[in-house]
Amino acid sequence: MSRPSTDDVTPATVAAVQRTLDGRWHTLRDEIRSREDFAELRVDPGTDVETYRAAIWDMLGRLAADGHAVHGFPTAVGGRGDIGGSVVSFEMLAFADLSLQVKSGVQWGLFGGAIQALGNSEQHARWLPAVMDLTLPGCFAMTETGHGSDVQSVHTTATYDPDTREFVIDTPTESARKDYIGNAARDGRMAAVFVQLWSGGERHGVHAVLVPLRDEDGTVLPGVEITDDGHKEGLNGVDNGRLAFHGVRVPRENLLDRHGSVAEDGTYSSSIESENRRFFTMLGALVRGRVSVSGSAVGAASLAQTIAVRYGEARRQFAAPGGDEEITVLDYLAHQRKLLPGLARTYALRFAQNELVEMLHDVQTTREAGGDVDEKRQRELESRAAGTKALTTWHATATIQACREACGGQGYLSENRLGQLRADTDVFTTFEGDNTVLLQLVAKGLISGYADDFGHLDTLGTVRFVADQVLDTVAERTSLRQLAERLRAVGPGGEDDVRERSWQVKLLDDREEHTLDGLVRRLRPARDKGISAERQFAIFNNAQDHLLRAARAHLDGLVLDAFVRATDACVDPSARALLEKVCDLYALSLIEEDKGWFLEHGRISAARSKAITAEVNRLCLELRPHARALVDAFGIPEVWIGAPIATGAEQRRQDEARAHAASLA
Repeated sequence: MSRPSTDDVTPATVAAVQRTLDGRWHTLRDEIRSREDFAELRVDPGTDVETYRAAIWDMLGRLAADGHAVHGFPTAVGGRGDIGGSVVSFEMLAFADLSLQVKSGVQWGLFGGAIQALGNSEQHARWLPAVMDLTLPGCFAMTETGHGSDVQSVHTTATYDPDTREFVIDTPTESARKDYIGNAARDGRMAAVFVQLWSGGERHGVHAVLVPLRDEDGTVLPGVEITDDGHKEGLNGVDNGRLAFHGVRVPRENLLDRHGSVAEDGTYSSSIESENRRFFTMLGALVRGRVSVSGSAVGAASLAQTIAVRYGEARRQFAAPGGDEEITVLDYLAHQRKLLPGLARTYALRFAQNELVEMLHDVQTTREAGGDVDEKRQRELESRAAGTKALTTWHATATIQACREACGGQGYLSENRLGQLRADTDVFTTFEGDNTVLLQLVAKGLISGYADDFGHLDTLGTVRFVADQVLDTVAERTSLRQLAERLRAVGPGGEDDVRERSWQVKLLDDREEHTLDGLVRRLRPARDKGISAERQFAIFNNAQDHLLRAARAHLDGLVLDAFVRATDACVDPSARALLEKVCDLYALSLIEEDKGWFLEHGRISAARSKAITAEVNRLCLELRPHARALVDAFGIPEVWIGAPIATGAEQRRQDEARAHAASLA
């Protein structure tokens, strides 16, 4: 496949790549980049917990005073009505201090977002201005000690008392404590508490109620029990705590009642009759938090790679045979292998994240305006948010560790930020949804497509559908073996063959289709009439490995599609040529990572497998001269980076060493 040359990568090329990476909200990103004070919004990681929390609170106040929080809130209460902009502004805080970022996310994304998404216009007018300007610091109290991912089974109750027109909030057991609640231990004065709602002697499912925690002087209110979660592995500027409630009474008007309300006499009403559907509608309205975490993970990975690549270009080690000059460590293939495929994946995930933010913005803006949102589109948003968050946060964890190792002992120094980035982002894989659970959500959404297919088939069509699936099982032993033979006959091909985008996409699409078909076959017995619930669970449980693989295969395809679309939309020839190579590296390293599957299922030959690995090596060598340009295109201002090894200190040390060696000679 003929590609334009990437030899001439100029500052204009870098600017064009950055513009492509920035996406739809590029103007807002540039506006935030102009804030040099972001470099000041960072606390020494050695600071004790109480001092750290106080500093983060002061910084949060600075952001509130500067209007940093208003992007996503309705214009009717003084916001900008820019939901996508709110996610982007949150993501950019990853370059400052991650405790500050998470603290802001709790206040404006989760607490304020719950009021915005689940409350009515009167509740918006009453509370959101104070949320935005930080005069009402709040919490998002969903997770319980015994109920993390299983939100639908929370045990905290809100029971309506028609005599006083109040809800009584209770924590019935220790496992029902609201746990790991940001803003709870120190600063929060109110919480959006997720409860089982009771009125008229009936339970109406999970709802959110605003419950005051402290008075204006910071004194904990009667019936509210608050304990501090204490020191954590990271994010110690965030005051996580546990909440319990013992007969706490709140006015009826504190129920966030967009999806379900209680009249003065205790009569419950909702426009959504099904409790299940009401619950998932409520969770769908809160998807912004998950999208925001995904974006912050990409931002953290970008910062780590910027530090590691810059250091790799400056750090020298071992002289080449026949020469006196030591070799830059990034010139070693092993070092390139450690950093560049991960860098390509960060590009891919950035483009996938951009598409996700656009989808979120369009869906929620339509809803806020009172328009109808297609239910299928909403489900797609929720599935993409779950899957993208899983991929980006796992990637951040792996990438930051790789960058730390690539920087050796210098990467272990606190001043170079990688250790703190690693500690602060580690929890991303389990908050806003445990990643393994999120992948199951993605897979279940894929399976529902099969259920839809069944719904449109007559009896004969259903029989044929099932027969086709059985035939596929036989085909694994026949036609796929023939395919493997044909691939061996064709041979590994040349460079252009494995870089052929249509071949890369077809290979990944084929893996997704085959994996999903196999999963459906394994789960089909659970649909049999008369099968016990225990047997259904066993069938599902025994197929969980397949379920997770199907979700991962699907998401890999979505991410590659996003990369291809972004590359196609880039109009600068030099930038597009560079992005094409980065896209090749992403796709081929993805295939290489799972080449055991492709070999086992006859999708590639042994010779082609070796050719893929050789091509990944070749791409690393080709992209090596442009590694600095690729991280510069993340657009992280120099004063924000903050790691001495990435801002010239290492280069000065190397220059001094060479000067000293020359003087001795």
